[in-house]
Amino acid sequence: MSLTQQLLVRSLIARFWNKPYREPLVRWGTTLHDRFMLPHFVEQDFNEVLDDLNESGFRFESKWFAPHVEFKFPLIGELTISGVHIELRQAIEPWHVLGEEFGGTGAARYVDSSVERVQVKVRGLTDPRFVITCNGRRVPLHPTGTKGEFVAGVRFRAWQPPSCLHPTIGVHSPLVFDLLDMWNKKSIGGCTWHVSHPGGRHYATFPVNAYEAESRRVARFFQIGHTPGIQMIPENEKNVDYPFTLDMRRA
Repeated sequence: MSLTQQLLVRSLIARFWNKPYREPLVRWGTTLHDRFMLPHFVEQDFNEVLDDLNESGFRFESKWFAPHVEFKFPLIGELTISGVHIELRQAIEPWHVLGEEFGGTGAARYVDSSVERVQVKVRGLTDPRFVITCNGRRVPLHPTGTKGEFVAGVRFRAWQPPSCLHPTIGVHSPLVFDLLDMWNKKSIGGCTWHVSHPGGRHYATFPVNAYEAESRRVARFFQIGHTPGIQMIPENEKNVDYPFTLDMRRA
């Protein structure tokens, strides 16, 4: 992984040395904290960089960086319901540095690491019959350009530390995802994602390697747990600043 990173940096330096970038910069605004926090669009943007390097004479293949994608955006779990494939991946979530507080030996600045984000990618979805809900709220799925494929992000509070932003907002875990049939107004299946141990236990030690860390992550995902019975169709929550993200902290 390190060698491919070094090769990429050296190629970018050589490319811009021969042909400097003269195009105007794009002001992305809140898009950086919305669309480009999701693995799908990060990988898509990165592949465009590789295509530009290939056109400049530097040969790269996207599969060389597949381990980097899996390391940065680990797979949480996936399942297929009535031909609809649902995939959950860990996404990027910036953590805010809080103001100074008095501690035991002096002042300290805590980091609010209680907010996390996951990506929901759906394939084979029949639109507008089916929608994806998270804890009863509609996930704002957006098409990726591939027929029947949609993607969105879910931002939620994973745990509630003593020092955090919005301390009155509680924990949203576990996340229950439902494939909601809008014609029959019921969930035909779903899955559940626990941020911590499902039984409420606390791990006494750190994972010894990546395999143990992956096993702990897999143990928190269940391909069951959908909401039974007739359900009300949730409203489509529109957020002009973050259209790709369902923020569970917002009422």
